[in-house]
Amino acid sequence: MDDYKQKENKKFFLMKYVLITGSSGLVGSESSIFFHNKNFKVLGIDNDSRSYFFGSSASTKKTAYKLKSNLKNYQHFNIDIRNKKSLEKIFKKYKNNIKCIIHTAAQPSHDWAVKEPLTDFNINANGTLNLLYLSKKYCQKSVFIYVSTNKVYGDLPNELPLVEKKKRYEINSKHPFYQGIDDKMSIDKSIHSLFGVSKISGDLLAQEYGKNLKLKTGIFRLGCITGENHAGAELHGFLSYLFKATKEGIKYKIYGYKGKQVRDNIHAKDLVSCFWNYYLNPKKGEVYNIGGGRGNSCSILEAIELIEKKVQKKLNFSFVRKNRTGDHKWYITNNKKFKKHYPKWKIKYSLKRIIEEMDKDH
Repeated sequence: MDDYKQKENKKFFLMKYVLITGSSGLVGSESSIFFHNKNFKVLGIDNDSRSYFFGSSASTKKTAYKLKSNLKNYQHFNIDIRNKKSLEKIFKKYKNNIKCIIHTAAQPSHDWAVKEPLTDFNINANGTLNLLYLSKKYCQKSVFIYVSTNKVYGDLPNELPLVEKKKRYEINSKHPFYQGIDDKMSIDKSIHSLFGVSKISGDLLAQEYGKNLKLKTGIFRLGCITGENHAGAELHGFLSYLFKATKEGIKYKIYGYKGKQVRDNIHAKDLVSCFWNYYLNPKKGEVYNIGGGRGNSCSILEAIELIEKKVQKKLNFSFVRKNRTGDHKWYITNNKKFKKHYPKWKIKYSLKRIIEEMDKDH
């Protein structure tokens, strides 16, 4: 082997890569930008499934184009995570140079899962197993970040002693979950929705690969995530789609609970900061509830008021009496476990700042 090839091979083995599934989505694109800025080469996997799930308005192709245009060390692969053979080509090529896997790709909707339950499960469960298996086979020292959901708790949060107030459901300030729900809540004895079941399957697989098979897996159970790269759709993307509907005059439907259901909201940049902290000091098979917390919580009715005030337009909305299967009346995240493990992490984006940024981007 000549000197040039030896140098090139040495250079290749010194490179560090992050593999990101769903790289053109909200969390995936923010992760791509963040890790690229940390001098990682990015292997982005995204086949624009959102356009299949939710129609062309939810397509992530524009974001994919931006990433390819703006990030020098970004490679894009139009691959379906259900296709193990195609995934394996990437893992086999880069092997231990892959230092981190951030798995965000998913079918993300309750309603859509009912339409195509086999597709939903194959993506969320089997696709996750493909990635865990290949990580174990080719790059077992890498850090594996699995993006889970608070829907693993099913509708159990609805059993909390909630009080109906004028604009929101609330819980007594002396209740242990007043500051938010942590991972001590059971995942059993509840209705999860088919989506919740497929995601909990991936969640448990990631835990098993961490606790038993010793991969550096971190499981992040998330609620409502938002940010400028969110292609909000009616069935997915609470604040993003609500903002779009208000600004563009789209009729908006509120499903159940009189619009008083409460969610906390976290900006994707704050979430990716979590990932970075975990990557630097991973704890195998650990589960974290991550969200905006009480300070970033609002009901749908409260969110409508905030957005209407910001854009100076009234939302055209109607109520649907029946709630979505497994939907929460009240869900606020308690971040205390993650903050205990990673005390330097903090939320930088308030709810007010999130809405102000949405106004700039629309």
